[in-house]
Amino acid sequence: MRSILRTDPIARDVTALCAAAAVVGLSFGAIASAGGVPLAQIMVMNAFVYAGGAQFLAVGLAGAGATAVAIIAAGLLLNARHLPFGLAIGNEVLGASRWGRLLGSHLMTDESVAFALAQEDPGRRRRAYWMTGIALFLTWNVSAAAGAVVGSALGDPDTLGIDAAFPAALLALTLPSLKDRPSTLVALGGAALALVSTPWLPAGLPVLVALLALVLGRRSS
Repeated sequence: MRSILRTDPIARDVTALCAAAAVVGLSFGAIASAGGVPLAQIMVMNAFVYAGGAQFLAVGLAGAGATAVAIIAAGLLLNARHLPFGLAIGNEVLGASRWGRLLGSHLMTDESVAFALAQEDPGRRRRAYWMTGIALFLTWNVSAAAGAVVGSALGDPDTLGIDAAFPAALLALTLPSLKDRPSTLVALGGAALALVSTPWLPAGLPVLVALLALVLGRRSS
């Protein structure tokens, strides 16, 4: 195993990425379980939704009493970036088979697309995409299930301060992407809009109102 990691940069990078993803998966499972989501539902969400940040968002909105429509709309908007991702990799990576494209689309993440596009050779591009996608999918499902099992044994989350874990997790997912002025303005503007509108709107809608901050990013770019 060590020899493979030394000679294969793709395998080495994917292994490091999975280690980081396992930590995030553990935190999601613990947060979801502490929020009252049954283990079976967590595992089904991991397998069929498999949306990382959108899953954190869904659990948080559900805990705040948001409607199903608001949760679904927020998740779709958050993952709308996958549309240009699919156009960027196309059949060259996903293949021409209908089932291959369907499975490849389900395994699509920011990391799998980034790893694929970083390769110049088409063969290595496909290998990087599928290796990253499959490895992350398995890591996320196993680690989130483990986190849910641990979280269910913690008891009342409020007594342990676990209720603060959800916003902290979302903040940790957001900070690495704030690398330029437009992104920072959008994040700060969205947070301000959500904060101001929270007392006046039902749970889930302030997240959608925060999308108006995208105007700030467009004007500053």
